[in-house]
Amino acid sequence: MLVLNCSTKLLTLEKMLKSCFPESLKVYGAVMNINRGNPFQKEVVLDSWPDFKAVITRRQREAETDNLDHYSNAYAVFYKDVSAYRQLLEEHNVINWDQVFQIQGLQSELYDVSKAVANSKQLNVKLTSFKAVHFPPVSTPPDVSFLKGPSPRLTYLSVTDADLLNRTWSRGGNEQCLRYIASLIYCFPSVCVRDDKGNPVSWSITDQFSTMCHGYTLPEHRRKGYSQLVALTLARKLQSRGFPSQGNVLDDNTASISLLKRLHVEFLPCRFHRLILTPTTFSGQPPL
Repeated sequence: MLVLNCSTKLLTLEKMLKSCFPESLKVYGAVMNINRGNPFQKEVVLDSWPDFKAVITRRQREAETDNLDHYSNAYAVFYKDVSAYRQLLEEHNVINWDQVFQIQGLQSELYDVSKAVANSKQLNVKLTSFKAVHFPPVSTPPDVSFLKGPSPRLTYLSVTDADLLNRTWSRGGNEQCLRYIASLIYCFPSVCVRDDKGNPVSWSITDQFSTMCHGYTLPEHRRKGYSQLVALTLARKLQSRGFPSQGNVLDDNTASISLLKRLHVEFLPCRFHRLILTPTTFSGQPPL
């Protein structure tokens, strides 16, 4: 195991990962954030340098963590050789197996290898698989002419909006998610439409892997063009900062898939996999 903490080498790694798209997108997004201030206290672990075969991004060991917070306790994975990834998993002190955590990646063997090692360490594994998408360049600002008057207005989220996002996110509804969303809003780009009372009615945020996520419009404000406006605006904001505008969507989310097709996004050939791993010794299971 090698922890890569040299700023010059991390910039080199970023360029190397870019040549491995789309499978490297999650790790690439995390490394970009590390190289731009590291707001989420991440670090990079590799099997070797510079000819690495597997790379994992994780929370820094000194970062404050909640053992039930699988949102923040998240690892992104990219490998050129799946056996090198398995060896990293099995190596001492690469993964904290004593907490609930998640592993994310865009490679097909990720689940089987991770599950095999997790089973040997007595952890349960829950897999969710998504379509992975990438937005085309948004060269001009999206049309906002349909937003009449001072409200509704296009703006960004505040950490005070985290409770609303926690209550409306299918993955949320718990204290760990509330803290996580507040951190995302504080650290990364977001976009929202606010009504005449200043309340968010449609939004999207960016996660620790530079992924556009939790795109949502309140039911009473749908079919007004807000979702398209928010998605395009956030994609353009990320692109203007050099970040990939990537996202994920569940196969049965037909409304979002229809929207993404109207926006002419690229549906990537690889799928996004999110694994949530829970030690069997935990007496109570956290919300997943």
